[in-house]
Amino acid sequence: MSTLSTKKLLNSKWTKLNPENKEKHFLVVRIDRDEEEQIVDCVIEAVLSRRQSHIKWRDLADSTQWQSGWSR
Repeated sequence: MSTLSTKKLLNSKWTKLNPENKEKHFLVVRIDRDEEEQIVDCVIEAVLSRRQSHIKWRDLADSTQWQSGWSR
């Protein structure tokens, strides 16, 4: 697992290593925080279909599932 900067998470680009429905590239479009500035919700959007999904932001640190940036 790699480390993620929560300050740079919004609008960051991600590649899913095991794409589903031809959705491979994603963008973090929303981050919700609580009163203590802890992330409580993260929404990613597929670039191809514009479909949005909620994800646990820490899952993006799993290098077996996600890669930072957009790659082929």
